[in-house]
Amino acid sequence: MLDIKLIRENPASVKASEKKRGRDPVIVDQVLESDERWKKELKAVEELKHKRNVVSEEINQAKKQKKEKEAVKKIAEMREVAESIKERENNANQFLVQRNEALKKIGNVLDKSVPAGKDENDNKEVKKWGKKPVFNFPIKDHIELGLELDLIDLETAAQNSGARFYYLKNEAVLLSQALQRFAMDRLNKKGYTLIQTPYMLNRAALEGGVNLSEFEETLYKIENEDLYLIATSEHPLVALKKGQVLDEKELPLKICGVSACFRKELGAHGRDTKGIFRVHQFHKVEQIIYCDPEDSAALFKEMQSNSEELFQELEIPFRVVAICTGDIGNKQALQYDIEAWFPGQNEKKGTYREVTSCSNCTSYQAVTLNTKVMRKDGTKEYVHILNNTALTDTRPIIAILENFQTKEGTVKIPKVLWPYMGGIKEIKRKK
Repeated sequence: MLDIKLIRENPASVKASEKKRGRDPVIVDQVLESDERWKKELKAVEELKHKRNVVSEEINQAKKQKKEKEAVKKIAEMREVAESIKERENNANQFLVQRNEALKKIGNVLDKSVPAGKDENDNKEVKKWGKKPVFNFPIKDHIELGLELDLIDLETAAQNSGARFYYLKNEAVLLSQALQRFAMDRLNKKGYTLIQTPYMLNRAALEGGVNLSEFEETLYKIENEDLYLIATSEHPLVALKKGQVLDEKELPLKICGVSACFRKELGAHGRDTKGIFRVHQFHKVEQIIYCDPEDSAALFKEMQSNSEELFQELEIPFRVVAICTGDIGNKQALQYDIEAWFPGQNEKKGTYREVTSCSNCTSYQAVTLNTKVMRKDGTKEYVHILNNTALTDTRPIIAILENFQTKEGTVKIPKVLWPYMGGIKEIKRKK
């Protein structure tokens, strides 16, 4: 959530951002009103505690002077003060909860470059890379190729686990591992620390990285346990420094997260119900950076460039889009997506589909997680946290199958993955 200090000192910028998101900025006034009431109650509590100390001393003096009636009177007064303290503290807690609940509903202050728009159709294209393949034969989509080349089993997975699950087989398993190792190797060489995360988080850790009300249709809850399956390694990695004050020398802290991801996808009825594009389980290599606030803009560009380089090496055509005000999430101040070209999608006419998301969340997550940096001058401030997909496995596998298919029904493996494929350069029909 936003730092309350920002709203106190610059409510106009927060209101302007909420208005840009298409929301009623009155919630900013509601936060400030609850904040003022909270501060007023706190001040009253402090004054009452001071009075309690004075009365306590007066009781001691009265007892020393054997003024019993005065002591009894003061004791009664003390009880009244104690009750008032309890009442005002309860009021203060209620106003604080009220303030913070409203505060969570306010989105991050949007970067000036975020384009205006109502939904994903208004996202702005920033650039394109690569040439779309031209085929001189009737092409197949990834489902046809996956079944004919014995790479996926969807029917058995549906019977055993349900819709949107899958078995990967043969070279597809190697491709999944190859993509992950390829991304890890590239990021590791760039100074990113490799971390494989827990696959489950408790609510307190999870709430620091994500607004649960936004993700209730995405996350799997473990029955009778305070645990959720992670939808991305971003969540355990932003909780990695929860409640800590980092030394400025530690920053920027660059992490390459490796994990399985689990998503309900309840909000995607009717979309990609077949195949392995929109699934409940996949693997992902993630980029996470903790940094000084003044460095986050440059590091956003670095992370985005890292992902673009990976797709360029894979020779998969793509475009980059800036996410508009109506499509961007609450925690993001700025977001770019890479959309790869999928020839077999859109009734085999081809289309661009999202494969990575690069987000500058500024201090939004750090405030909730209470993660700060100690400056050289001894002051503390919230760090900025950024995240970006490096590579998942399922969607790039689809892109490889559809972009590198041949007239003979085989699929060429991108050259950059050959070292990870045990010498396999082409996926052929099984004998």
